[in-house]
Amino acid sequence: MPLLLVVHHTVSPATQELLEAVLDGTRADGIEGVEVRVRAALVASPVDVLEADGFVLGTPANIGYLSGALKHFFDGIYYPTLTAKPGAPYGIWVHGNQGVDGALRAAASITGGLGWSQAHEPVTVSGSPGKDDREACWDLGATVAATVAGLT
Repeated sequence: MPLLLVVHHTVSPATQELLEAVLDGTRADGIEGVEVRVRAALVASPVDVLEADGFVLGTPANIGYLSGALKHFFDGIYYPTLTAKPGAPYGIWVHGNQGVDGALRAAASITGGLGWSQAHEPVTVSGSPGKDDREACWDLGATVAATVAGLT
């Protein structure tokens, strides 16, 4: 069964709310035959990545950059999985109270180096998440899960 790995750093009610919307999307009607594994960024490992067929990443933007936890995840998996998942679909959501552009640039650079392929436009949220933000995260989860399941 294809596996979708959701790697997140949820340190606030806002980031938790976005994670829950992503996970709800992965369970959308019509998406079957895909396992969803959820891992906190500080515990996700190269083995998790090697077993996965696609990825959803979630992070706050800290001082305009990825959270230290998501950067730690990438540092730990980069070389052990560097050539293992070319073309793997991924999506990302970033929450910030200020700029998120630096976090998106860093994630695009790292995932590009890993050879992953963006399956959904990044979702960026500033301030308290609203209905549109939750719906965008739901769509992110549904789109990447459907891609991993071979439905797109």
